Amino acid sequence: MTGFATLAMLNMDAADPSAQARFYAAVLGWEVLHADGDYAMIGDGATSLGWGRVPGYAGPGWPAEAAPKRYHLDFYVDDLDKAEQQALTLGATKPAGQPHPERWRVLLDPAGQPFDLCLRSA
Repeated sequence: MTGFATLAMLNMDAADPSAQARFYAAVLGWEVLHADGDYAMIGDGATSLGWGRVPGYAGPGWPAEAAPKRYHLDFYVDDLDKAEQQALTLGATKPAGQPHPERWRVLLDPAGQPFDLCLRSA
């Protein structure tokens, strides 16, 4: 199927866009392209992620979600244990109740938004 559009970027809600951008830039090794009080963006030259300030925004948490989950990001990694430790060092937290810890790990970013570290298939 041929589409009529191309993805420009993914924009997400945040209480602190700059903090989200710094965290995910460190996770991905991307550059922070823009950051001010209301909006921040990171990119690698081909793909961009952005966060816009939403007053009162709070991440849903996981597994007991206090608010509806709006999105979650999945990242491929070669070593789950090493990637998990690196994310925790950057400020992520690890909730209890991991569904398949041998294949992926659910972590919460500093704003409480879940994301997954997924073992890259050989």
